[in-house]
Amino acid sequence: GVFLQAESEIASINMVYGAAAAGMRVMTSSSSPGISLKAEGLSYIAGSDVPALVVNVQRGGPGLGGIQPSQSDYFQATRGGGHGDYHMVVYAPASVGEMAALTVKGFEVADKYRVTSMILADGTMGQMMEPVDLESLKSTVTVDKPWATTGTKMQREHNIANSLFLKPEALEVTNFERFERYKAIEENEAMYEEYMMDDAEICVVAFGIAARVAKNAIVKAREEGIKVGLIRPITLWPFPKAPFQKAADKVKAFISVELSMGQMVEDIKLATDCKKNVHLCNRVGGMIPSPEQVLESIIKADKEGK
Repeated sequence: GVFLQAESEIASINMVYGAAAAGMRVMTSSSSPGISLKAEGLSYIAGSDVPALVVNVQRGGPGLGGIQPSQSDYFQATRGGGHGDYHMVVYAPASVGEMAALTVKGFEVADKYRVTSMILADGTMGQMMEPVDLESLKSTVTVDKPWATTGTKMQREHNIANSLFLKPEALEVTNFERFERYKAIEENEAMYEEYMMDDAEICVVAFGIAARVAKNAIVKAREEGIKVGLIRPITLWPFPKAPFQKAADKVKAFISVELSMGQMVEDIKLATDCKKNVHLCNRVGGMIPSPEQVLESIIKADKEGK
């Protein structure tokens, strides 16, 4: 591999744009405010239909906020991140090993659909030390890139990576075509984990470090006789709607455990057609909910459902 230290976030995302347009697997990383600086470039990359990977290890915000862990970039990531109609495939790892595995997955999916993938981790994930089997993570998927700007050798027409469409009819067709690919991603690439959901009457929803905390609370709640389980979205976009639609028909309530002011609550409501109440258990500003706090939310939701 090749590593280049860019002079700024804006420079780095445009380096990614150029390398991706040339058909290379390329990534960049930053933390929250740095991703905001890359937003224009992300829009250009999406508009040019070139694949790339971006890693966001989130810190508290808005503004410069703090340097402690957060999940408050959820809307920015799942709603595109920049201007225009587009999506990124957003992965939310809950361990260091999964962060490595999803990086490989992110490159493969980006190449397959010609989109940007994002690893949306948090400051805790970014500073943890856990075993990782790198040998098992080597990518074996290769994708032909006939669109890449690799030089013609006088054997084909020129390829151009461009996101500017001066004719509105052409831009409309391009957007409709792009959303057909997004539809295929929603159908084929959604990922999630279920934990103790077989007989659950309360469903906790959490991703990243919050999911690990939530599992401890669920074990304790089960010891107290409360039937509670967990759905952990691994892809935040596409949001894994199927398990939520299934759970909405049997549970009394959902609890969203987040390191934000409740951004994922909206997606839970959309996925379940607002069939059941969605409670929020959260900490912000760099704070992480404790298992005890999550347990209190579970007990409260259980009592309200009786």
